[in-house]
Amino acid sequence: MKRPIYEIAADINLHWKNVNYAAKPYLDAMFSITTIDEMYFADTARSIVLYFLGNARSFRGEDAKRLKAELKAL
Repeated sequence: MKRPIYEIAADINLHWKNVNYAAKPYLDAMFSITTIDEMYFADTARSIVLYFLGNARSFRGEDAKRLKAELKAL
């Protein structure tokens, strides 16, 4: 069973101490999303996650790889 996006976001927030300014708004939005099929205002949850991943290149390490893979698997 896949975890809710807000739980993944909490893990990312825990492991990424200095969140990139470009990824921060998408990470914040992910705290309000449960599934990839939801809407977040006028955007899809899928687009929020993809924008986050596109701006999270500086999030590195084993935890980053695991959490990004989890988001990509959604």
